[in-house]
Amino acid sequence: WTPGTEGKKAINQLAMVLSQNKEIAVLIEGHTDNEPYIGDSKLSGNWDLSVKRATAIVNILLKNKGVLPENITAAGKGEFSPLVPNNSATNKSKNRRIEVILAPKLDEIGRLLQDLD
Repeated sequence: WTPGTEGKKAINQLAMVLSQNKEIAVLIEGHTDNEPYIGDSKLSGNWDLSVKRATAIVNILLKNKGVLPENITAAGKGEFSPLVPNNSATNKSKNRRIEVILAPKLDEIGRLLQDLD
């Protein structure tokens, strides 16, 4: 699985932001619809497909040398967190997606909390 042209453009913009903001950690989540995956024998199902989607994004991000690998986590959610019911082709396409979740590093949160004391 690979993202389209617009997707790659957005990922490269995210990489620029991450390379300039080392305190931001990201979770890249891959999602699928509820159709059983039967495409490539290298993948065993929707779980694997969702992880492959996430790692494809991570690999693009890491082409930017300023992005810290330790700040990125890839996860696959399979078909189990749909945005909309999987009851039409349009809805299924909405559920086949990547989500990028931005979060400060936990050590940064701890430092901020100590500063409040």
